[in-house]
Amino acid sequence: MSTGTVEGLEHELSAARRNVFLLTIAQALLASAGPIVFSIGGLAGYNLLGADKSLATAPLTGFNVGVALGAVLVAIAARMLGRTYGFIVGALVGAGGGLLAAIALFRGDFWLFAVGFVLVGISSGFAQKIRFAAADASPSFYKPRAISWILAGGVISAVLGPQVVILTKDLFEPVLFAGAFVALAPLCLAAIGLFLFLRLPDHKAAAVATGEVTRPLGEIVLTQRFMTGMICGISSYALMTFMMTGAPLAMVIGCGFSPELATLGIQWHVLAMFAPSFFTGMLIQRFGTEKVVAAGLLILMACAAVAHAGLELWNFWGALILLGVGWNFGFIGATAIVASSYKPHEADKVQGFHDIILFGTVALASFSSGKVFNAYGWQTINLMFWPITGVSLVLVLLLLLRSRRAAA
Repeated sequence: MSTGTVEGLEHELSAARRNVFLLTIAQALLASAGPIVFSIGGLAGYNLLGADKSLATAPLTGFNVGVALGAVLVAIAARMLGRTYGFIVGALVGAGGGLLAAIALFRGDFWLFAVGFVLVGISSGFAQKIRFAAADASPSFYKPRAISWILAGGVISAVLGPQVVILTKDLFEPVLFAGAFVALAPLCLAAIGLFLFLRLPDHKAAAVATGEVTRPLGEIVLTQRFMTGMICGISSYALMTFMMTGAPLAMVIGCGFSPELATLGIQWHVLAMFAPSFFTGMLIQRFGTEKVVAAGLLILMACAAVAHAGLELWNFWGALILLGVGWNFGFIGATAIVASSYKPHEADKVQGFHDIILFGTVALASFSSGKVFNAYGWQTINLMFWPITGVSLVLVLLLLLRSRRAAA
């Protein structure tokens, strides 16, 4: 390797690390919306409803529908404005959504509250692009670590989000929880300040200059690698949302635990989601992406077993912690598989397709969680894990087998 090549690679890596650092902190601030929304969204919705409480998790469904919409809108915004300004638009939408949700609580308007959650979800959909932006701005060998560092920022979110709830939920008493949603606005504005310092490469211009061919979307998404990554990512994320949405209801309404204990359970869960990210990238480099995804799916099975074993506080918190770790391994690994299935200049259309399917399914999972809990109880939520993780595990093992044959 020539000196010029080495220097060029070092420059590219240095620029990637700078972008990843800025994106990690911005992601941490924006991702704080998740713990805030999921720790009190169902309870706030429950309080706003009358006799029929079955729609208590509808605002959370609105949030996940918003994430799916954001996955489409961020691709449009990135094409028209560039990725940096697309992220800024998404953060502004999040600030507006938080303020609208607070206004809805003051008015006692359930459906306006749900609309606020849709806007916060759209902002989160924009933020989901951050992990791909970090990967696409990095050399190929650094992509898994870049994704891991972005998700490692969730450790800040895991602490910041629940603490915002605990410190601000009574700020506008007797209107419970309004302060937590007002607090979303300064978090989003701080993220905008970080986005302004980004310097992301323009892969499309580079591809045009070199005459690189862009494959049709159908050709890319029908490959075994892309399909396996997408299905495993969907399974990990949808199951995580399915249980996380239902857990506060099961703890507070079903078992009589306090909202504070439910919020702390979500905090431990979110910490478990993101803390492993500090070494998940290294595990992927050492053992391979497919093995890390398989480990995540097995941990999700263990989560279901712990949740099914009883209704004590340790069952809920233990299951939520395993749920977070399983999601981390499964989702980071699946994202790395998807990111390796396309070329950088093909990213926007492939990522848009991937994320709308992913978060559309996640929205359905969050909506179903409240319905399943009210109709069949907490244990049925746990039983849903087994067939879904089983199918995903078979797919990732088949991909691993094919990779080994190709290497041989």
